[in-house]
Amino acid sequence: MSTRILVVDDEPQILQALGTTLRGAGYEIETAETGEDALVKAKVRPPDGVILDLVLPGMSGVEVCRELRGWSDAAVLVLSVVGDEPEKVAALDAGADDYVTKPFGMDELLARLRAALRRAQPETEPVLRMGDLEIDFDKQAVRSRGELLQLTPHEFRLLRLFALNQGKLLTHRKILSDVWGAAYQTESHYLHVYVSQLRRKIEPDPARPRYLLTETGVGYRFVVPKS
Repeated sequence: MSTRILVVDDEPQILQALGTTLRGAGYEIETAETGEDALVKAKVRPPDGVILDLVLPGMSGVEVCRELRGWSDAAVLVLSVVGDEPEKVAALDAGADDYVTKPFGMDELLARLRAALRRAQPETEPVLRMGDLEIDFDKQAVRSRGELLQLTPHEFRLLRLFALNQGKLLTHRKILSDVWGAAYQTESHYLHVYVSQLRRKIEPDPARPRYLLTETGVGYRFVVPKS
């Protein structure tokens, strides 16, 4: 069964270019020019992934993403323009997996889409191995090169969130809400302290992190370093 992608954009030339590229990459494509139309089509034929422009007539991309997240686990990749930082952050907080800034290269878009689709698959392994790290979810134990690390409960929950969203850009508000609760959504300084503590334990060189990367002004992204 082919992977179905819903492309939402009000610019016909972008719809045509994305449709041609995605079909060439083996995806089944459906398109929509408004947020309202996108939601109807997503309900009739649930997509595996959604490429969603943030600026749409009628409903905004953020509103579409928030509505979609109420009943769909589809991977969501948003398209934004340079300088659209608040909308980009709002979309990520609403549940988008990642973003690509216009103008974008098709190779980058395809790579980010593939990564988002992989993350949309539920994690079933009780032990996750990422580079030198081994995370045992059942035992709440973390090892680096076989050595057991001493993590606090909050540090483990933070690392678990990052590991299960490998490669995904998580905003400060999203991380704080998921790990500490909605009341902490604006306590970004609180998060910085815990990220610093976690880096000291999992990074070979905390001053030059390889796993836990900072996305300035937005949040953090957890990656497996290249050997």
